[in-house]
This record gives sequence, C-alpha cells and structure tokens, in this order.
Amino acid sequence: MTDDITIRTAVADDWDDMYRTMSTAFNEDADEEWSAVERTVFEPERALVAHRGADLVGTAGIYTRRLSVPGATVPAAHVTLVAVAPTARRQGVLTSFMRRQFADIQAAGEPIAVLWASEGRIYQRFGYGLSARRMGVTVDTREARLMISSAGEGRLREGTPADLRETLVKVYDQVYAQRPGWSERTARNWDFRLADPKLLRRGASARRAVVHEGAAGVDGYALWRVTHDWEHGGPAGEVRIMEQVTTTPEAYAALWRFLLTVDLTRTTSADFCALDEPLMFLVNEPRRLGARVSDALWLRIIDVPTALAARRYAAPVDVVIEVADELIPHNTGRWRLTGSPEAARCVATDEPADLACDIRSLGTAYLGDAALGALAAGGAVREQRPGALAAASAAFAWHRPPSAIEVF
Repeated sequence: MTDDITIRTAVADDWDDMYRTMSTAFNEDADEEWSAVERTVFEPERALVAHRGADLVGTAGIYTRRLSVPGATVPAAHVTLVAVAPTARRQGVLTSFMRRQFADIQAAGEPIAVLWASEGRIYQRFGYGLSARRMGVTVDTREARLMISSAGEGRLREGTPADLRETLVKVYDQVYAQRPGWSERTARNWDFRLADPKLLRRGASARRAVVHEGAAGVDGYALWRVTHDWEHGGPAGEVRIMEQVTTTPEAYAALWRFLLTVDLTRTTSADFCALDEPLMFLVNEPRRLGARVSDALWLRIIDVPTALAARRYAAPVDVVIEVADELIPHNTGRWRLTGSPEAARCVATDEPADLACDIRSLGTAYLGDAALGALAAGGAVREQRPGALAAASAAFAWHRPPSAIEVF
C-alpha cells in the first residue's frame, strides 16, 4: 500500500462518506433513502476506512451474525461494504483490508467469514471458496404448471410485510437453522430485510406478503412484487419473488401455485432458489422454468479446528487433512477430524495425511455444496490414502445442499 494511504477503524460519522465511496465504486448514484436503510445495520466498530489525506478512498465492513452450517449454527463474520475508490485501485488497499479483517474475526471468535462477491476472482486470492450456489428461475407461467393438485385445508392470507412481520419472523426462525447458508436475523436484520425504498422496486410494486395457514397454524410465507405491463396481446406482468419460506410441503405447493397464477401476469421470477428446489420436480415442463445457476456465498475458514468441529457430518468420518494457508499461518498443518451426525472434534496431529488441500478448497467444501470428490477430480483436493476421499466426501455432504436467500 502506498505511504499516503492510511487505514483506521470507522466511526459512526463516517457513514455518509463511506456510502458515497461505495456508490462511486459500484458505478451507482448515491440514494439518500437507501443510504438511511443501510445505515441501520452499519457496525462502525467492525468497519474499516482508508484515507488519502482528507479523502475517504476505501471501505470494508462486517456484520455480526450467525450462519447455519450442516447440523449447527456458528458465529460467522458477514463481510460487506467492501469498496475502493477508482483513484486508489491496485495500491494495496483491499489486501490491507483483508488482513485487518482476518485479525478482527479471529479476535471476535468467529471461525468462518462469508461474503457475496462482486467478482469471484477478487476474493479467491484471499482464501475464500465458493461454498453455496443459487438457482434463478424466470418461469413462463403460460407453459409451466404444478402437476400436484391442491391438498389439505390450508388457506392463503395477504397483507403488508409490516403487518405480517411477527408471523414472518416465526416461520423463518423455524427454518433457518435447518438450511445451511442461511443467516440469523435479529430485529435489526428484519428491519433491513423488509425496508422497501423505491431504489429496489425497479419499476415494480411495493413489496407484498402472503402467508399460508395450515391445520397447525401459519407454515409458510412469500415476499414478492408485481409489475404492471401490457403488450398488444394483453397483460404481461411479472411476479418477482424476494423469498419464499415454508415448513410443510402443503405450504410450499400452495405458495408456488399462487405465485405462478397471479392475475394479469405472464412471468414469475426468483433469483434465490436452492439448487435442489422442489419446484423443478413439481412442474409439468421444467424447461419452462428458465433455470440458471450462479455463485452465492463465498466462505473463508478463519480457524480450521474450530470450524470443522462446529459442523456435523452426514456419515462417520475419521480423517487427517493437511491444509495449506498462506495468509493465516496457524491454519497450516495436519488436522485430524473425527465426526458424525451427532458430534465432531478436530485437533492438530503429526499423523500422515489422508487428504491434502488449500484453505480455499476446504472452504468450498465446508457447507456441503461442492463434494470433495468433485474437487479432487479437478485437482484441488489430493487423496493421500486410498479410500479416504470417498469416505470423507460422503461425510462432508448433507441431506440438502446449502442455499442463500439474502445479500448482505
């Protein structure tokens, strides 16, 4: 980093300059309404700013939240607000931010960090691995219909997100700990999630909410918008789904049936579906879902033994993993992992390695999306003892792959 740039911990009064710097770096115009919303979750004591003289030329932040991982939830640094001014690029600012963040995360006792990457190539060089993917769909609702008939005695009820907030929170809390990749939501996180500034609408309506009430009470909800579009042939509106969360198959089917059949619409889209989204298997013509896969959560393991002991494993495993980590030296070494669906333990060892990989590949496998076997096929994981790869790959998997339904 050049000598004329300094980095320090942020204070609350830095926010306006930070927001302007981020807006410029992301080629956007600053929006006062959205700035006020983002400020509600800003944690200045966990944020960094870079200065050149009086000018703020870089920002980086962390949100303090828990993350669901296979079989457990763990403290996870949610890295965000990362931006460098165009005039300060390629001068070591980001590298300094990352190193300072690693120290802060270790001090906070968080074994992992997660982020959404503007470009994946940026963060892989700091040890982040692609740990959860997402599927987007753009459904031609004239061509795709659910094949299962309406079942049960449930009913749908609409309302504003604000009016239904207590219900939304209750349903989400029942689900989040069971879905690797989902983040804990405090009251402040819900304030942010349900905020509805005009900047986010992009020509659509205000956000709407619908809940499903089953025999035992509310068991699902969806947050969505709709556009008011017409063509020469008639209405051509689009339903845009923000998130859909359910605790029963009945609620899942009922909500999708509703979202695929809203009057005066011809398209339903969602950007944050899971790779194993049941919808793919429930419609009469899956090609008409227009499914596409992209990256979602990138994960960096900060403390190998703590992180590996924090999650659970789909099958019994006893394996020695040799890990290389250039940026956090205490992760480098051999670690003996013993785990099962009920418990796990990870300790340093001098025993011969069964598998070997770098920290990025271990982060990629951590949530159970990428199989160790697939990583080995590409050369990212190396089997040192015959048979170890198949057993470890089965153990690191989970009964459902991770997903991610919110950008933070």
